[in-house]
Amino acid sequence: MTTSACTDGSAPDLLGTLAADHATGALSTESGIFYLAAGHVVHVESPYSPGLGDLLTRSGAVDPAGWWEAVERAGAGHRVARHLVDSGSLTTGALELCHLGALFDAAYCALAHGGATLRFRPGVAHWLGAVRPVPVATVLRESCRRRALLHRIWPDPAVDTAPLTRAPGADPAELPPRRGRTLALVDGARTAAQIASALAHRTFHTLVELRRLAADGLVAPAPHPPTTPVRSVPGAGGAAWDEPDTALLRRLLDALEGL
Repeated sequence: MTTSACTDGSAPDLLGTLAADHATGALSTESGIFYLAAGHVVHVESPYSPGLGDLLTRSGAVDPAGWWEAVERAGAGHRVARHLVDSGSLTTGALELCHLGALFDAAYCALAHGGATLRFRPGVAHWLGAVRPVPVATVLRESCRRRALLHRIWPDPAVDTAPLTRAPGADPAELPPRRGRTLALVDGARTAAQIASALAHRTFHTLVELRRLAADGLVAPAPHPPTTPVRSVPGAGGAAWDEPDTALLRRLLDALEGL
């Protein structure tokens, strides 16, 4: 493809075509953007998932001033990721693990909540720059795995995107620590992405806890959710970096090394 194109096809199908064509550019769904380089996925963004910068700075892994310095100095050259490593803000391995988790989270959201209208813009690159390109097939396979797991826990995907309300009498103190911390931030206004950002947790693991809470009757979508998701939570404090899927991400990285 050499010009911007609109299509009514399936996002996974079009991603497969772009991979086969070794395409470079940005594929937009109604709930996210896939950035590709030579047919591989290099970054994904979704308003339903906290961005890499939110996760790194809220967790304390990168100082906010250091993050914004990298964006200002290296964003125009699409080298923010490289600048973070070269400046000593992050090791290469830590950046790859953090970015891979954020990429898979955003890809799940962009595919699970997308509509029929897609748009591909050839040649468009993200200011972060490439960290570790991931094959399209790997991204699609991981998204399917996550969707199946979440469906087994609780089948209503509205929990993933709508502002959530807490059941009367639901007490975070009576739950396991991670689930209790998640429930404590359910206030009738925050979405899953906002809760994940406030906790400095990856989106998928927050969704697992929220769907478990929904299955137990402790949370539900608020009656009148807004139509536009909000990415961040004002005033959220720092939190410990959450690494529940490090082993999985390391296995994925090892598999990518072997390709």
